[in-house]
Amino acid sequence: MAETLSPCSPRGQCQPSMGTNTSSANVDTNASSSVVGGSAWRGREPFSILTVLILTLLVLLTVATFLWNLLVLATILRVKAFHRVPHNLVASTAVSDVLVAALVMPLSLAKELSAGRRWRLGRALCLVWVCFDMLCCTASIWNVTAIALDRYWSITRQLQYTLLARRRISNVMIALTWLLSAAIALAPLLGWGETYSPEQERCQLRQDPSYTIVSTGGAFYLPLCVVLFVYWKIYRASKFHMGARRRNAVGPLPEAAQKLCLLLFEVKEASKEPQMVFTARRAAITFQTDGETWREQKEKKAALMVGILIGVFVLCWSPFFITELISPLCSCNIPPVWKSIFLWLGYSNSFFNPLIYTAFNKNYNNAFKNLFVKQR
Repeated sequence: MAETLSPCSPRGQCQPSMGTNTSSANVDTNASSSVVGGSAWRGREPFSILTVLILTLLVLLTVATFLWNLLVLATILRVKAFHRVPHNLVASTAVSDVLVAALVMPLSLAKELSAGRRWRLGRALCLVWVCFDMLCCTASIWNVTAIALDRYWSITRQLQYTLLARRRISNVMIALTWLLSAAIALAPLLGWGETYSPEQERCQLRQDPSYTIVSTGGAFYLPLCVVLFVYWKIYRASKFHMGARRRNAVGPLPEAAQKLCLLLFEVKEASKEPQMVFTARRAAITFQTDGETWREQKEKKAALMVGILIGVFVLCWSPFFITELISPLCSCNIPPVWKSIFLWLGYSNSFFNPLIYTAFNKNYNNAFKNLFVKQR
């Protein structure tokens, strides 16, 4: 996401008034220039070793994000078993993350390399960069929300959430994700939250409180509330199912039936699946499982995957959106270095997304291996 534009000059200081002494202004300008020249992120001097390492890391992050998400898309397209829910949600997420790596991160890196973090690529490319930044990052966030909702409904509404209903709902969620993202991204083109300042050579969203509240609310805070509520419901549903399994029992039976049950229903399956044991005690049949059932393991795995997905999403994007919301409301001046750190931390979420939802699915790992074997 593009940062908000400070009303101060490119060197980080406000413009002097008309009555200010010219010599004093020159001294301030020279001092500011020396500070800028010493900055690792904005300096005109040769890059230090630390700066080179940081830039190399950002380049590797960009390339890895693009290649990993592209690999997920290629796998989904080639394997027919993945042409269904929830893999269409994964594909939508991978598309948004590929666009972040291909269209947003390279231009952000070029901006980091420029002296004073100035934008020297013109107004048209500035608008394109900001719009794709808002579109792709917002779509990536809402796609994570859609995956969490799909996992929640598949666990809590097993009878109503059929394959047909799941396909329809997932398609609707994908359409709404991209429509909402486009609405937020196109606002700067209509003049709301103007982006480009030719005098200051800045390509950033201005500190317009109304646009900041709407954009950050629609792009982060609303989906954040949804995913936190969803995970809380998934956690409660998992605990309820575990408790119901332990309390599962059937009422009293006659003594003859008890003896018959002792002979017929003491079953122990010698397989890797959880062993099922039926016992009769004091005119009552109790159902007991030795270990977790297959469905409980599936629900537990889904809850863990959603929890990690949401946790990484919150850790990556919270610092950026908190500063974006606070800055225009309190007129705070956040150092550019911290803005860059928070921005690239948010971009890194596009790298972690495919790692998380493929790590919990063995079918993806097998498909990756088959994909490379066939190419050889």
